[in-house]
Amino acid sequence: MTWTPRDAGWIEVICGSMFSGKTEELMRRIRRAQIAKLETKIFKPKVDDRFSPNHVVSHNQIKMDSQIVETSDEILTNSQKAQVVAIDEAQFFDDDIVKICKILAKQKKRVIVAGLDTDYRGEPFGPMPHLMCEADYVDKLRAICVVCGNPATYTQRTSKDRQRVIIGETDIYEARCRSCYKPPE
Repeated sequence: MTWTPRDAGWIEVICGSMFSGKTEELMRRIRRAQIAKLETKIFKPKVDDRFSPNHVVSHNQIKMDSQIVETSDEILTNSQKAQVVAIDEAQFFDDDIVKICKILAKQKKRVIVAGLDTDYRGEPFGPMPHLMCEADYVDKLRAICVVCGNPATYTQRTSKDRQRVIIGETDIYEARCRSCYKPPE
């Protein structure tokens, strides 16, 4: 059982590989907050333009209204009335996202952050490791390995591109377990 503080803010981090359900879990928590009649606000980085400019969208095409921001500072500016602030694809933000989440939590807001904990090379991704350290609650989700069916914690890139950030889906990424994951050379 998880004890939730009263009259206090906190940071929740949902992390894992691609296709592990991070965005769906973020939306589930937001829906529950909305049922509880709390003011919610969802943000996503401008770089994530895969599905919709005004929505956070899961791979199952479930969507919720969101606001695109270029910098993490815009989250602070645009969440004044929100009691619950959700941030999707946090790995794409700058390191200031950690400071912003801490400020929001000090303002007694519930902050829900979702993102990839590692990149396609299996290395810590962006500000996610620091967010995980600052979080009051961390949930690491697992996908299903497309090769063997075991729980997957890695994101395998299937293209030869070597840029760290390439926005894509099943066209260039697969979920893999530790045994089936092949790091790039």
